Amino acid sequence: MPYFEATDRNRLYYNDWGTGQPVVFMHGWCLGADIWEYQTAPLSRQGLRCVAYDRRGCARSEQPATGYDYDTFADDLVALVNHLDLTDVTLVAHSMAGGEIARYAARHGLDRVARAVFVATTTPYILQHVPKEYFDEMISNLEQDRPQYLTQAAPGFFGGASVSDELVQWGVRLALQASPIATTEMIRVMSDTDFRVDLKSVTVPTLLIHGDADAGAPVEITGRPTTELIEGSRLEIYEGAGHGVFITERERFNNDLLEFVRS
Repeated sequence: MPYFEATDRNRLYYNDWGTGQPVVFMHGWCLGADIWEYQTAPLSRQGLRCVAYDRRGCARSEQPATGYDYDTFADDLVALVNHLDLTDVTLVAHSMAGGEIARYAARHGLDRVARAVFVATTTPYILQHVPKEYFDEMISNLEQDRPQYLTQAAPGFFGGASVSDELVQWGVRLALQASPIATTEMIRVMSDTDFRVDLKSVTVPTLLIHGDADAGAPVEITGRPTTELIEGSRLEIYEGAGHGVFITERERFNNDLLEFVRS
């Protein structure tokens, strides 16, 4: 299986499918690279090189006890881009991974990046609007019964869209592949980190896609203020879509992404 080595010697797994313009897909929370299968498989057949990787602590990547902070996440992304010698890259980030684009831009610059896509982002600083106690309770529930919490939370990910029970169960299985340490530490760092300064370093053409029924990251406290901080960016609202907009609205999403990459 393909792996690249992070600066701290941890080995992280990636998929690399297709040829053409490179697109790097970055998953939200603990879901792993496979959550992007409805993008990476079809878009690799439409002339894109689709790379998706498991964040440290998730799925097939190594699961260290430390390193769950955005400086390290950004360094991991640099290691992947350098390992594959990618240029003219489009970065596509779901949920908390939007912070990785912001920190990557602020910490390393965007010489190899052509454009960026934030999907249901949790930036710029969710703790401004959501009490810390909310995230503390999430962590407590995960520590008490992680399978139960993820199973109960999964339907909300799809925002009330009509999806099969099997698809929901698949999402839960993907999330459970992450280590319990990574699962809780990523909640802490996602909620605690303020990206308002970092986002001003995103100077490439940027598209934000957000559902207006996203209960996990409401667009008015995430997508819209993030758009205001990235000069020249564009916010595309999907009516009725939830946090998993790239799955429930996959056809529209894939068409919009393909058009943006080729623009």
